[in-house]
Amino acid sequence: MKRRLVECVPNFSEGRDMNIIKQITDAIESVEGVKLLNVDPGKATNRTVVTFVGEPEAVVEAAFRGIKKAAELIDMSKHHGEHPRMGATDVVPFVPISGVTMEEAVQYARQLAKRVGEELKIPVYLYEFAATSEERRNLANIRSGEYEALPEKLKDPKWKPDFGPAQWNEHIAKTGATVIGARNFLIAYNVNLNTTSTRRANAIAFDVREIGRIKRIGDPITGKKVLDENGNPVRIPGTLRKVKAIGWYIEEYGICQISMNLTDINVTPMHIAFDEVSEKARLRGVRVTGSEIVGLVPLKAMIDAGKYFLRKQKRSLGIPEEDIIKIAIKSLGLDDLRPFNPKEKIIEYLIEDQDEKKLINLTAREFANETSRESPAPGGGSISAYIGALAASLGTMVANLSSHKRGWDDRWEFFSDWAEKGQKYKDELLRLVDEDTKAFNKIMEAYRLPKKTEQEKLERKKAIEEATKYAISVPLRVMQLAYEAMEVIKAMAQHGMEASISDVGVGAMAALTAVRGAHLNVRINAKDLEDQQFKQQVLQQAQQIEQQAAQKEQEIMQIVNSKL
Repeated sequence: MKRRLVECVPNFSEGRDMNIIKQITDAIESVEGVKLLNVDPGKATNRTVVTFVGEPEAVVEAAFRGIKKAAELIDMSKHHGEHPRMGATDVVPFVPISGVTMEEAVQYARQLAKRVGEELKIPVYLYEFAATSEERRNLANIRSGEYEALPEKLKDPKWKPDFGPAQWNEHIAKTGATVIGARNFLIAYNVNLNTTSTRRANAIAFDVREIGRIKRIGDPITGKKVLDENGNPVRIPGTLRKVKAIGWYIEEYGICQISMNLTDINVTPMHIAFDEVSEKARLRGVRVTGSEIVGLVPLKAMIDAGKYFLRKQKRSLGIPEEDIIKIAIKSLGLDDLRPFNPKEKIIEYLIEDQDEKKLINLTAREFANETSRESPAPGGGSISAYIGALAASLGTMVANLSSHKRGWDDRWEFFSDWAEKGQKYKDELLRLVDEDTKAFNKIMEAYRLPKKTEQEKLERKKAIEEATKYAISVPLRVMQLAYEAMEVIKAMAQHGMEASISDVGVGAMAALTAVRGAHLNVRINAKDLEDQQFKQQVLQQAQQIEQQAAQKEQEIMQIVNSKL
């Protein structure tokens, strides 16, 4: 199950007083489930850019608390700085990272804007994808005239805030206005060149950037500009949309780079930018030696890059996530200038709880030892999920071996597709190894709740019932996934290389074992459930899955035995 993550990058109009900045970031971090990634204060701009990430609901709450604290501590009537601004909290963009669509990010942005306007009485304008009109999409349009223009701006019906008061008052004089919206993730991405010539680097940058270069007569650098009928320079567009680029020399590295902002990685992702710069550099006699990511990158961008290069090699895409990322790092040359550590650069990895002890991070021996101890968890539920993951892994292994079999080159995509499906089943079943133990612990926590008063007894009873239902849902999900993984195993029994047919058979038996083991957990967890309708429904569903899995295992084993 993909974790739902949103990044938020609020800009606060204070970059000099670290005490104020700290109070704002403390307010943001007070929300459970939010991870503060970066705090970047600027003295000259008198502005601080804060970056944090988390589940959407937690991010909305953290952003609200940050805005509220900034409104208490920053007085815009006394603010001066080089950067354009119109409020104590100047702009708050929401950026979907994983498991969240742009449409959903827009709704979260509007939810925050409504709350800020109504509860904090701050004028709020919506921008970018959340904008209520085309004119308001551009932040520069909204911020035109900055804070000083607000008294007159609020009088203009055309610039009535989307939320909050539209009349200038003492409160607004202190807080200013805030702009809230949703935008795509921006990656600052530099491509390294084997040249020290800034002129050549710039020529390559002009070749690829969306805005391109000015058209000239004769020499492309010094020639006379070609003008249109309105007297504006005619431009030759570059080859990459949603890309800003410039060439520069980096003294620290002793080389030139193409420095790019990829403003919409859904339009131009890193791997496409890398390949295009490489080609344009080649045409100018320059070679790309690698690249670097400035700041952080979403996991999806790295996975997409790895799969892109695997596809070019006609190699299976159904390999572990870690292997795909290694391919991306090597193909993009991300370790050209310094080591690239995925745990420090990929957002999803960075926010993982490093202190959380996970069963799937143990060695095989440690896992067996942990299971053998006197504690009741991990138990049969976790073991069933793990057996299911191993079953899916066996089917995936055969798919990957078959995709690279000599003489089967024209079939690599067929097997790659099955391998990708197998990897998804494996990854989700591995997640459920730990989830089953968490579900057991939730039941134990519910039983430990106080039960002195009648109200406490009712609340405890309700908590036990809810925790029990969750503890049933986990093994039920294990059953479903292990059964679905049998489709991969069956396909490999039918079409995979016969030298691995015994592995297919073991995979089928393991998958059925996972289904039956998880079914036992469903039954024992449902034993004391009071919601009889829910109980009968899940027991019936579980029984049906086991029957289907048993039938599927028989079908697979018939194929296996016929080939042995």
